[in-house]
Amino acid sequence: MRPARISAGLAAILGLTAMAMPALALRLPPVTHPATLKECSGCHMVFPPQMLPARSWTALMGDLANHFNESAALPPDVQADIVGYLTANAADAPANKAIRGLLSGVKATDVPLRITEMPWWKRSHGEVSPGRYALPQIKTASNCIACHRDGAKGVFTEN
Repeated sequence: MRPARISAGLAAILGLTAMAMPALALRLPPVTHPATLKECSGCHMVFPPQMLPARSWTALMGDLANHFNESAALPPDVQADIVGYLTANAADAPANKAIRGLLSGVKATDVPLRITEMPWWKRSHGEVSPGRYALPQIKTASNCIACHRDGAKGVFTEN
């Protein structure tokens, strides 16, 4: 009985929707920003900005010539537009008070550069064996839509 209450409490704190306990689901607004959709979707799923704090998005977008060992350089005006969207909608943005729990365990001085480094991500994927991410249909832990089919819509439930 107590683990279910803890899971329900954790779900409430993190702004997560409780499914069949102890499984949790994360629901975020889908990305609708045209420049972000266009420029980011060419290489990977467009991650909802609520998954990271603004300082992380600023750092990620600040060195696009070396974006995870790839050049993702953009014209300055497009880059500024995307940075504006990401930071205005980040986990620590004023409008996102309901999901501040996603920053639980992240120090104000931390600048996580990968969603998979976020404590909420690690907690919610702790039961997944590292070998599963190496499967050909998944390839990497950051390939959210391999397991969360509606991830592009902001819905991260277990499929």
